[in-house]
Order: sequence, then structure tokens, then C-alpha cells
Amino acid sequence: MNSETVGGRKFVPIIAPEGYQPPESHRELDWDPLAPYAAQQTIYPRSVSGLFSNWRWGMVWLTQIIFYGLPWLEWGERQAVLFDLASRRFYIFGLVLYPQDFIYLTGLLVISAFSLFLFTAVAGRLWCGYACPQTVYTEMFLWIEKKVEGDRSARMRRDAKSVSMEKVLRKSTKHLLWLAVALWTGFTFVGYFTPIKAHGADFLQMSMGSWEVFWTFFYGFATYGNAGFMREMVCKHMCPYARFQSAMFDKDTLIVTYDRERGEPRGGRSRKADAAKLNLGACVDCSLCFQVCPTGIDIRKGLQYECIGCGACADVCDGVMDKMGYARGLVKYTTEHAMQQHWTQSQTLRHILRPRVLIYASILLVIILAMVISLAVRKPFRVDVIRDRGVMARVVEGGRIENVYRLQIMNATESMQHYKVTISGLPGLEVKSDNELAVAAAQARWLVVRAQLPPDGAQPGSHPIKFRIYSMDMQDHDSEKSVFLVPN
Repeated sequence: MNSETVGGRKFVPIIAPEGYQPPESHRELDWDPLAPYAAQQTIYPRSVSGLFSNWRWGMVWLTQIIFYGLPWLEWGERQAVLFDLASRRFYIFGLVLYPQDFIYLTGLLVISAFSLFLFTAVAGRLWCGYACPQTVYTEMFLWIEKKVEGDRSARMRRDAKSVSMEKVLRKSTKHLLWLAVALWTGFTFVGYFTPIKAHGADFLQMSMGSWEVFWTFFYGFATYGNAGFMREMVCKHMCPYARFQSAMFDKDTLIVTYDRERGEPRGGRSRKADAAKLNLGACVDCSLCFQVCPTGIDIRKGLQYECIGCGACADVCDGVMDKMGYARGLVKYTTEHAMQQHWTQSQTLRHILRPRVLIYASILLVIILAMVISLAVRKPFRVDVIRDRGVMARVVEGGRIENVYRLQIMNATESMQHYKVTISGLPGLEVKSDNELAVAAAQARWLVVRAQLPPDGAQPGSHPIKFRIYSMDMQDHDSEKSVFLVPN
């Protein structure tokens, strides 16, 4: 089916069924609901500078310096941040976590969720507009596109022309640069799960393992596709946050807003014209706010779920107001109540600290404090006690009753540690096997413990006992409960 381009938009005609007649009301209005339908619109975001643009680029630099640089930092003789799935060790600077420390990941996810709720209640989609990977990489790819193909008008003119050598060279260069950034992103991502220096050597020698190859190229091409082609479609159609964000908004949430009372009726005029005499508002109807929007919406139509709160429209509108000699703030971050009741900035900020925000902030603070305290008092080693299922209980030399246990001792420090195991809980109960063990830094070892009890030490049945494990290097200890079985 052929498409037509009208005013920069692509339209695909819909073929009406044979014998179809528009409703009477539509015929009177000379409008047919099955008329050409806008299938898609290519968005060419215009470059913009200003306060919010600077904040956005600041977040681009901050997030990418952390993301690309963190795997290359070293802590002692190892990578500072490494999630070693093969050995099931998670290194975060001086902290070594095991799968048993999954609770900390849960806490981190809860903190992230409440942070999102808090920021959204205060100022809308701050995450989407400034720190979301989709926004960050789209901004980077748009910058490359601008440097190679030019700004908005140049790209639109070139795309409207037929194929030429210049067009092919420019677009090829752009896509090669996009691919380079995307593959480096995939390489860095894998570097968080396998030592990045070894990964780099394997990458250059083309000797990577199958999973490294898959994730490097999968993550790379996902970045290339999302930031290079899908862009606003991810935010508008794929991201669930756009759909449920309204549940966290209220009339005291700071959002990017067009001041309709001040801007309407809008219309073009010269700089020297008196808007009051022309019965016009402050909006000159330049459409720049629409042109700079990365999702292609018109902020003058009110709050829309596609708006990611990046503030690009506010930056460009302030520039137009400066040129016209009007006051800034026709498009700005404000609240619905502030617009309706004409609050000052200080009044608006005071109303932000409402019960919802205070509750989110309080819960978030409690969870963060709990995690910090938990990490601070966390034992430098962990112990798991497992009964030997092959030998439940047996009578050995001298009529003594023996139970066998397997202790896994995990050293969560960065140096070798020596441990000693004792046992208590029943009269005469003692360890009759080697009860000392050396465990290398950030490693785990098993120790088989044979516990024996005198013949008349306890009645038949199951009796609670306690293992106590001493760290002889750190003067610390831990204890684990178990049971001792006495046969009939």
C-alpha cells in the first residue's frame, strides 16, 4: 500500500469496503472517518540549550562515567565491582556478598522503587527525563547524528532527497559510530560479570565464551536499536512506567506545564508589536516546543502520558521569550494548583511537602538506615551446618554415640582467615575430628565435623545443640544451631 507525505507526515490510505457510505453527520462536515490515517511520524528533535538541557547532559556524563569506568577500577588485586556468577561471589569494593546475602538485593530494589515513587510524587518523571538509560543513550545517539548529518532541518532535507553518495556516506558514518558505541556498551555490561581485562583480551583474540558473545552483542544491538531507531516508541509504547505514572501524580506534583492563561490566544507577531493591542497572549506559536520534544508532543495541549519531563520545551520557550522581551516561564515546572491559584514559587515549594511525600521519604529513610546498619554489623564470615544424611547416628568405639556434620565456612574478608569449631548443648559432647580450618580470601570451604557423646549422655531422641565458630585472626565468632540424634 503506497503512502503519501504531507507536511512532513506519512499517511497510509485506508481502502473502504465496497458500498461503504460515511454517516450523514460526517458527510455534512465533509469528513470521512476512513480518510487517510496517520500511520507514523518521523520525529526529528531540534537541538536546544538551557538550564534543563545542561542538567540532562550533566546526568549523561555522570551516569556514563560511572557505567563505563566502574569495571576498570581495581580494589587490591581484583576488580572493584564484579558480579562473579561462576563462583557465586559479588564484589562491591571492600564488600563481598554471597547468594545467601540475597536480602541486600531485595533491599536495594525496594529502595529503588520507593525512590521512584518519591521523585515522581515530587516532580513527575525525573527518572525518565534525566537518568533513564533510554533517555541517556538516545541523547548520545542524537548528538552523534547531529555531528554527522546536521541539525533538524538539514536531516529533514536530506531524508526527503533521493539517494546520493553524500547521503550514503553520512548515514553509513553515523551508523558505524552508533554501532561502535553500542558494542562498547555491551562489552562494558559483560565486564560487570566477568573480569573486564580478561574479557577484553578474549574479545581481541576472538576467544570469548558463548555467553560472553551472546550478551555482548545482544546488549549492544539492543542499545543500537532502542537509542538509534525506536527512541520515543520505547517511552510511548513499551515502557510500563508511562502507563501507571498518573497514579503517583496529584495536583501538587511538579510537571512541565504550559501557562494557558498567559499564552492564549497565541499567534505570530513582530518583536515590536504590542501583544495587548493585537489581543494576543505571550505564545508566538513558533512550534519550537514541539520541534525540540524527543517524543514529538505539543506541551500546549496539556499533560500527556508521552511527556518524559525533560524540560526541553521549557528551555526553548525561555529562549523565545528572551528574544521577544517577554518574561520567562510560559512553559515551566510547576503544579496544577500553583497554576490555578497563582502561587508564588515559595508557596509552590511549600505545598510539595505534603503527606504523601513525607510518607515516601520516611519509609525510604528507614529502609536505607536499616540496610546501612545491617551491612555495618554484618559478620565477616558465614557458616552453614548440614547434617550428613548418609550417617544419621551411629555407635562407635567405647559405646560413644557419633553424629557427622558438614560445615560450610564462607570467608567474606579480603585476607586468609583461620577458624576453630567447638560444640555445646549436651553434657560430654565434644568434637572428635579436626576442628580448625584456614579459608582463603573471599572463598568458602567445607569442614567435616564428627561430634561424639558418652553412652549415657542423653536420652534417645533429638536434642538441640549449638556450633560455635571462632575467627582466630579477627577475634570474632558466630554460632549455628543443629540437632544431635541419640538412637534407641
